[in-house]
Amino acid sequence: MQISLINTGKRYNREWIFRHCSLTFHSGKKYAITGPNGSGKSTLLQVIAGAVQHNEGSVEYKSREGKELDAYRHISIAAPYLELIEEMTAKETLEFHAGFKKLVMPVADILQAVGLEKATNKQLRYFSSGMRQRLKLAQAFYSDTGILLLDEPTTNLDAEGIQLYLNLIHSQTAGKIVVVSSNDRQEYGFCDETISISEYKSD
Repeated sequence: MQISLINTGKRYNREWIFRHCSLTFHSGKKYAITGPNGSGKSTLLQVIAGAVQHNEGSVEYKSREGKELDAYRHISIAAPYLELIEEMTAKETLEFHAGFKKLVMPVADILQAVGLEKATNKQLRYFSSGMRQRLKLAQAFYSDTGILLLDEPTTNLDAEGIQLYLNLIHSQTAGKIVVVSSNDRQEYGFCDETISISEYKSD
């Protein structure tokens, strides 16, 4: 699988967030998008995800054979700004998610793997911020997709949660395209390639 950004740019009103961005992401490799807060890292990740429309250039998703792909079916994402449904339980959340993206393990096993087995039937409104982040990571890492996008993935996690994240990176990303948006090296220190958003700022 391959993602290609070709001379891609994104602006809000008259301000360009990034321009002339040409990048290629390949299966089996891990990439970091770095830069200061507010520099556009999350916007670039959302453009890669197809969640935000770019204003110039193109974004292409292709199989190993060069066939164009429907990106939605192949992408999973975890980000602080993605909302969870407060009235659902952890179990219901993953079961609902599985209606859109196939999971690679049974829901009960996933909840145990991320340390949420005791909260299986608890509504998310009663979750701590760290528990919510664990559930977001569970949705992303255990989806049967070839592209994993992570925006500030250790947000609200304690030391144990951060170690869980690193374990998931080690155990659940083989053969995938992994893109991490972060300015915290412990979130992306394992990446094969680092992309600085500052290189794609408009003059």
